[in-house]
Amino acid sequence: MKSQDHEAHPKPRRNVELLLLLIALTIGIGAQVLVGLNLEDTIDQRYWTEGGVQVGLALAFHIALRLRAKYADPFILPIVVTLNGLGIAMIHRLDFTNQYDGVADRQLMWTAVSMVAAIALLVLLRDHRRLRQFSYISLAVSVLLLFLPIVPGLGQDIQGAQVWVSIGGMSFQPGELAKITLAIFFAGFLANNRDLILLAGRKVGPLTFPRLQDLGPLFLAWLIALGVLIVQNDLGNALMFFGLFVAVIYVATSRISWVAIGVAFVAVGAVLAYQFVWHARNRFDIWLNPFDPEIYDQAFGSHQLVQGLFGLAHGGLTGTGLGSGSPQVVALANSDMIIVAFGEELGFLGLSAMLVLYLILFSRYMRAGLGTRDHFGKLLAVGLAMVLVLQVFVVVGGITRVIPMSGLVSPFLAAGGSALLANWLIVAIVLLISHAARRPIVVGPMLNTTGKGASGTEDPLRGRNTGEQQPVSESQGSATAPALKEGDS
Repeated sequence: MKSQDHEAHPKPRRNVELLLLLIALTIGIGAQVLVGLNLEDTIDQRYWTEGGVQVGLALAFHIALRLRAKYADPFILPIVVTLNGLGIAMIHRLDFTNQYDGVADRQLMWTAVSMVAAIALLVLLRDHRRLRQFSYISLAVSVLLLFLPIVPGLGQDIQGAQVWVSIGGMSFQPGELAKITLAIFFAGFLANNRDLILLAGRKVGPLTFPRLQDLGPLFLAWLIALGVLIVQNDLGNALMFFGLFVAVIYVATSRISWVAIGVAFVAVGAVLAYQFVWHARNRFDIWLNPFDPEIYDQAFGSHQLVQGLFGLAHGGLTGTGLGSGSPQVVALANSDMIIVAFGEELGFLGLSAMLVLYLILFSRYMRAGLGTRDHFGKLLAVGLAMVLVLQVFVVVGGITRVIPMSGLVSPFLAAGGSALLANWLIVAIVLLISHAARRPIVVGPMLNTTGKGASGTEDPLRGRNTGEQQPVSESQGSATAPALKEGDS
C-alpha cells in the first residue's frame, strides 16, 4: 500500500494542438493564396493582412484554452480552423465573379466576431454544468427564436423560406442560435427525468414504450418542428430539431422504441407537409423529378439542383483546381451550394477529405460527451454532435439527391454570420465538456458507509479536497485507505 497519495495527470496536449493549428492555418491561407495565383491576382499586402488576422484569432483561441481549458480535446480547434479557412478561401474565389463581390471580407469579419464570442464563452462560463439551470428558460428562448421571423416587420422571405430577421439593416437567422438552446433544454430535461422515463412504461414484445404522459416533450418537439416547417417553409431546420431530440433521448434511455416513435412522427409529419404545405410538396417534386422541363423552368424549380449535379460531375475525381472551375453558375454558390463549388474545383478526392474532417469532428464531439462524468454534459455534447452531423447530412444529401434539398448550410464553410457564430459557440461548449472529461479526477479517502463523508468522492470539476473528505482519525474506529487517483492500478 502506498504511503502517500499518487496523482495521475493526463497530458493537456496543447502543444499537439499548436502543431496541428499551424498545419490548419497553412492549408486555409495557402488555399487563398493559390486562388489568387490561379486567377492571376496580385499577392499583395491584403493577402498577408487577412492571413495574419486568421493566425492571430487561432492563436488567441489556443491561448484561451491553455488558460481556461487546458485538458480540452486538442483536435477540435485545428479541424474547425481548417474548415473555416477553406470556406474563406472558396468565398474569396467566388468574389472574383460579379455575383459575389466583397463577401469574403464580411466572412472574415464574422469569423473574428464568432471566435471572440467563443473565447468569451470559454472565459465566462468555465463550467458547462451551469447551463443545466437554464433548461426551461432555454425552451422559452428557443420558441421565441424560432417564431421571431414571422413577426410582422421583422421577418424576411428569402428563396421561399421565412427564416430571416432584419433589425437595423442587419439580417440574421435566429434558428441558428435555437439549435443551441434546444440542445440545452433537451439535455437538461432528460438528465432530470431519465429515471422516470426508464422505469415507467408498457412492454410490447421486445420493445418498451413510454407512458402517454411521458410522450409530452416528444410531442411538443414534433409540434415545434412541424410549426417551423408550416409557418416558415423551413424543411431543414424542422428535420434537424426533431432528429436532435430523438437522438438525445435514445442516448439517454437506450430504448429503440423511442426511435420507432420518432420515425413514426416524422412519417406523419412528412405526409401532412406534402399534402398541405406547397413549399414542402415542391421540394419533394424537385427531388423526384429534377430533369422534368416543367419543374426545371418553374419559379423555385430544380435549376439550382441540376446545375449543382453538373458541377459535381465536372469536377470528376481530382477537380479542376482552385480558381479554374465555374462554380458561380450555381445559385448561392458561396452559401447553400458551397459543397458543389468544392466538389467542382477539388474533385471527389478533395470533397471526400473535407467530409472526413467533418466525420472526425463529429467523433471528437461524441468522445467528449461519452467521456464526461455528468449526465447533463454527456447528453449536451451528444446533442451538439448530432446537430453537426445532421446539418452535414441534410446539406450533402440534398445536393446529391439522397433526400430533398433544404435551406441548411455547411458548418464553418458557407457564407453567413449567424450560422458561423452559432457553430463557434458550439465549439466552445464542447471544448468545456471535453476539458471536464479529460482533466484529473480527485478522489477522497475510501471510508465505511457510516463514517464522516462516506461518499468519498469530490466534485471532479474542482480538483481540490473538501472538508467532508478528510479521513476519520483512528480514535474514531473507522478504517481508512489512501486516496485513489485516476490511473492507479
